[in-house]
Amino acid sequence: MELVRFEHINLLYALFLIPLLAVVFRLMLRWRKKALALFGEKKVISKLIYNTAPGKAVTKFILLMMALAFLILGLSNPQVGSKLVEGERKGIDIMIALDVSTSMLAEDIKPNRLEKAKQSISRLIDQLSNDRIGIIVFAGKAYTQLPITTDYAAAKMFLSTINTNIVPVQGTAIGEAINLAVSSFDDQKHSKAIIIISDGENHEDDAARAAAEAAEAGIRIYTIGMGQPEGSPIPAFDQFNRKTGYKKDRQGNTVVTKLNEIMLQQIASAGNGVYVRATSASAGLQKIFDEVNKLEKTEYESKMFSDYEARFQYFIAPAILLLILELLMFDRKSRIMNKIKIFDR
Repeated sequence: MELVRFEHINLLYALFLIPLLAVVFRLMLRWRKKALALFGEKKVISKLIYNTAPGKAVTKFILLMMALAFLILGLSNPQVGSKLVEGERKGIDIMIALDVSTSMLAEDIKPNRLEKAKQSISRLIDQLSNDRIGIIVFAGKAYTQLPITTDYAAAKMFLSTINTNIVPVQGTAIGEAINLAVSSFDDQKHSKAIIIISDGENHEDDAARAAAEAAEAGIRIYTIGMGQPEGSPIPAFDQFNRKTGYKKDRQGNTVVTKLNEIMLQQIASAGNGVYVRATSASAGLQKIFDEVNKLEKTEYESKMFSDYEARFQYFIAPAILLLILELLMFDRKSRIMNKIKIFDR
């Protein structure tokens, strides 16, 4: 069994350039075809430029795009974990339940509630050493985004993909998120904590009761309030993710989302935890993490890969070969090829 990871995973976003370039190339071919049509009929024009190799432009473009794909994969440096190491670790199990309802797009905390929470979670992951972490996303429903793990690189990768579209049902099902987080822990007697990050608005279920039941099982519940009590409008975006204004209700009034601080305080109190309100300067996760760190750290068995070996050369080599092949292809037929008339009598 081997584990594959990318050392520079952010470079993989450059792969989105390939379909964009393909669209530009297709538009260029269409423009060229229309430009040639202005000079006369297709048969006449083809005789005037008879030595142009048909289809070579497309072939050369495909080779270039394949080379670009291999080059991007190579630069991201895929690595293979070839050695599985077992060991004993001492830490805490932490499940983060992150609200992804559209109200989390409000900008009363900069850049917005959701992005500020994600930035803080990323910094929290950087501080972890032997603790295990998992991520749950919720709106009207709750889903496991990342099972509990010690793979912090995977945690940051899954965190980066979180957005408000990841859960199709709107709402704030905090109670369901707590129950899912509780079931995500294993049965071993570790110190366990659930950190809920939400604005608490449109609360739908009995979250305080779910928190109390979790506390009875020895799981602490901590809450972080994202937003301001006075409220903020929710930005609206078009299909290209451009801000077009603010969301309005059926009467045409601007929708204002407010932090439900009382509810989040009740959940933390029922879960024997602490409530913190986030600000633009701090999302409050550091204070919560300091509280979590006071819990007793317990030992557990851990399996992880070590001795990662780079595999970039398997992608860079084909990229170079494809570039050489593309350079060897000429846009026009050579004189030798012009003399070869296989189908002429």
